[in-house]
Amino acid sequence: MALSKIVFKDETQLKEHIKTHTPTFYMSSGTSTVIPYDKLAEIYKDSDFVIGDLSQLSPEMTLLNNGDLKIKGAVNWKDANDFLKQYKRVIKTAPTEDLALIIAGAATSATGERCFHFGNFRSQIKEISYLNYNGEKVILKSENEFPKHYKNLYAFQNEYSRYEDFKNAPYPRFEKETDLLIGTEGQLGVITDIVIETALEKNVQHLFLLLPKWEDSPESHIEVINKVQAYRSDLILCELIDSNSFNYLPENERPNKNKDAIFFEVFEDKFEHFYETFLSDLSFLDENEVFELNATKFHHIRASIPRAVFEENSKMGVVKMGTDVQVKTSDFHELLEIYKSFTKIGVNYNLFGHFGDAHLHFNFMPKKDQTNLCKEQFEKMYERVLKLSGSPFAEHGIGIIKQKFIQNFWNNKIYDMFSELKKEHDPHSQFFPQGFMSLEKK
Repeated sequence: MALSKIVFKDETQLKEHIKTHTPTFYMSSGTSTVIPYDKLAEIYKDSDFVIGDLSQLSPEMTLLNNGDLKIKGAVNWKDANDFLKQYKRVIKTAPTEDLALIIAGAATSATGERCFHFGNFRSQIKEISYLNYNGEKVILKSENEFPKHYKNLYAFQNEYSRYEDFKNAPYPRFEKETDLLIGTEGQLGVITDIVIETALEKNVQHLFLLLPKWEDSPESHIEVINKVQAYRSDLILCELIDSNSFNYLPENERPNKNKDAIFFEVFEDKFEHFYETFLSDLSFLDENEVFELNATKFHHIRASIPRAVFEENSKMGVVKMGTDVQVKTSDFHELLEIYKSFTKIGVNYNLFGHFGDAHLHFNFMPKKDQTNLCKEQFEKMYERVLKLSGSPFAEHGIGIIKQKFIQNFWNNKIYDMFSELKKEHDPHSQFFPQGFMSLEKK
C-alpha cells in the first residue's frame, strides 16, 4: 500500500497532527544515509504509518547578542552560514551535505568535519525547543542536567563512560537536559527550534599532503594521526581522501598523483607554526608532495566525492554499503587492518573521512550480487570494533539500515533506559515507532 504523506506548512498544522497520536516518521531533506527512503513503502507496508515532511516549515534565523544563532523551522547548513557572513561568523559544524536541515542534524547528532577543532555538534547546542506527544512546546537547555528520576540513568551513564572521548557512542549521551532530543532521531518528540554556538570567521589556508596508498604502506598515515593530535588549536580539520576516492572526480580535477591525500584547513595565523613544527617533523616528508589549494577547490573536492559515491551506489541499485566507525587514536592501526582485509574480497572500495579523529568511512561499491558478501564483512568488522570499545556509528545515526548491527553494543541497561524514556515521552508510540529505541532485547 502507498504510504500517506503530510507536508507541514506551519507549526500549528504540525501541532494538530501530533495531537492525533498518529504513528509518524518525520523527515526533512531526505539526505540521511541510514534511511532507505525508496524502500519505506515496503518496510512499513503492514503499518498504519504517515510520513511527516518538515522541509517546508517557515525558516527563521536570529543572531543573539552573545553570538549564538537561533534557528526555527527548515533552515539548512548552507543558508545558516550565508546568513552569518554578514556578521563575519561561521557555524562550528560542517556536514558534507550542506543542504540538510540543522534540526535534523540535532536529531541525529550529526558531526561533520570540523570536530577536530570545535568538538561535536552536541557540545555546540545551547537550547532546543520541541513538541511533545500532546503537541505542547517544551524548552530544554544545555546548562541543565538530565533529569535524575529515571531509575536506569546512573547505570546508563556509567556504561557511556568508555565512549566519553568519541563524537557519538552507540547510544545517546543523556547527560545534559538537551540530550533528550540529541541523537534520539525524533523518537521522543519533534524539534522545532534550536540555539547553537557560532565562531568568529577567521582567515584560513588549505593544504594537502600526499602519502603512499594506505593499503600498501600505512606507516605514514599512522605517524600523521599520532603527531597531529597536538595541533587541534592550529587546525580546523584533518581529512583523508584515498587514491580510490579521487577516481570519482573528472581526471583534470584530481591533484593526488595516484596517491592518498590528507587535507588540512589551517588558521592563517598558525600556518607558519604548523608547517615548521608539524610538517617538517614528519619522517617521510617530501616538500614536493605538499600543496596549497584555494578554498573553493578544497571544499569542492571534499563535498563532491561522498556525493559521487552515493550517486554511484544509486546507479548500481544498491543501498550504500559504508562504515561510520570511530576508534581511539591508539587503535587506529587496527582499524586500518580491518579495512585492509576488506580490500581482498574482490569488491571495489574507497576510504575517506575524518582522519584526525580516527573516524573514517570505508565504502564498498558492490554489484547487486555482491551485497551479501559485503554485509558478512561488516558483521565481522563490528565484532572487532566492539572488542576495541570503538563506536560503530559516530556520525550519521542508526536510522533503519544499521539497526541490525547496533544491538551487540547494548546490554539490558541500555534497553531499560530506552524503555523508560519511550513510556514517558512517547506513550502512544507515535514518534518513529520502528526506530532503534523500540527494538526488543536480544
